[in-house]
Parts: sequence; structure tokens; C-alpha cells
Amino acid sequence: MLVITRREGEEVVIGDPSAPIGVVRIAAIKGDRVRVAFEFPRTIEVHRREVAEQIIATKDDGQSVVGKIRPAANDGG
Repeated sequence: MLVITRREGEEVVIGDPSAPIGVVRIAAIKGDRVRVAFEFPRTIEVHRREVAEQIIATKDDGQSVVGKIRPAANDGG
């Protein structure tokens, strides 16, 4: 695992720097909350861990997660 330090507004480039797969940017830091922005092609799925686990679990059950995963509450940020 790679661990790096970034400040608000700084980015991490994923893949070849001349043609990156995507970019991760630290959008905001407020107290103990960090907002992270992901810029990837729509063909690449990006999920929070808990959502990814729900997707895996429902695939095992043969069910769909559509309509079952609620979006996070908007905290105004």
C-alpha cells in the first residue's frame, strides 16, 4: 500500500503522467472530514468500500443493488 500526504487542492495522478487513467484530488478538509474528488472515465467504476461490499454480496445472491443503496446525506459541503 502506498501512503502519501496531500494538502487541500493537491492531486495524485493515477497511471502514466502523460495520459493518466485518472486523478484524485483533495477537494476540502474540514475538521476530521476529508472530501476527495475522483476524475476517472465513466467506464471505470469507483465505489466506497461499503458500497463495493454490498455489490459483491448482492452478486453472490443473484440480486441487484439498484434502489437498495441510499446516497450519503448531504452535509452541506
